[in-house]
Amino acid sequence: MAKKAAGAARAIGDTVRAAFRGKITLVVSSEPVQRVQLSGLADETLQDLEHLQEYGFTSNPPEGTEAVVIPLGGNTSHGVVVATQHGSFRIKNLSPGETAVYNSDGAQIVLKNGKIIEATCEVFKVNCKHYEVNAGSGATFDTPMLTATQQVTATGQINGNGGMAVQGGGGAKFTGNVEMVGNLNTTGALTNNGKDVGSRHKHIETQGAQTGEVV
Repeated sequence: MAKKAAGAARAIGDTVRAAFRGKITLVVSSEPVQRVQLSGLADETLQDLEHLQEYGFTSNPPEGTEAVVIPLGGNTSHGVVVATQHGSFRIKNLSPGETAVYNSDGAQIVLKNGKIIEATCEVFKVNCKHYEVNAGSGATFDTPMLTATQQVTATGQINGNGGMAVQGGGGAKFTGNVEMVGNLNTTGALTNNGKDVGSRHKHIETQGAQTGEVV
């Protein structure tokens, strides 16, 4: 009786497959649950395996990605991919406690020790209705050009060390006192309270005659 039971157990073990590894050869990422084609042991090809991913995170693993498959109920055709990794693209040499998100092109976001988040990419694009940054000690942009396509408003003082150039639109308007140290050059009219004080202004002499234009 014991021999029969042992034989039956071995027979079940031969038909029930344990978890195994393979390499992804194709991904279908357009469905609610991602499906993959996988090359398993002995060059077997497995079709339409579900690739379960953590809620809020998703990826499309490139060809050659290693995968761990768990056959539900021991049935290979009901296998589920539960883990993937591609050693060629994985970010290496992270310090203990650090975390990274990356892709095969080299774009990456690394959550470093010291509460530092470092992003590396060619284009960093944000699409939203309202973008808010709260930087208690300051913000630095190390870039040769900073462009805004619409209005820029500063509630505090604007400082500049490299000069300022304004053109187009309705010109520049200042409300309040303007203090300037240095020369003022203008090619247009210069007025004060509606009176010309520029190069074409004239004075009335004591005998009623007008002086000529400024030399």
